[in-house]
Amino acid sequence: MEMMPVKPERKVQLDAYAERHGQDAVTALDDVLADYFAWEEQDYQASVEAIRRGNEDVMAGRTKAAEEIHQALRLKYGFPG
Repeated sequence: MEMMPVKPERKVQLDAYAERHGQDAVTALDDVLADYFAWEEQDYQASVEAIRRGNEDVMAGRTKAAEEIHQALRLKYGFPG
C-alpha cells in the first residue's frame, strides 16, 4: 500500500471521525473518500433546471411576498404569529 502524507490537523480530524464512527482511521478515510467521490459524480441537471425555472419566475414577477408565505405556514402548521 502506498503511503500518502496527511497534514497533522487533517489526521486529528480523521482520528476523531473514525472514533465517532467506531472505525479505524484507514477504514474511515476510505469511507469518507468513497462518499465524496459518489457525491461529486452526481448529475445536478435537475437542480440546475429547477433554479433556472425559479429565476424565470422571479424575472416574470411570479412571486409572493414573504409575509404571505409566512402567514400561510403559520396557519398550516399552527405556528404563533
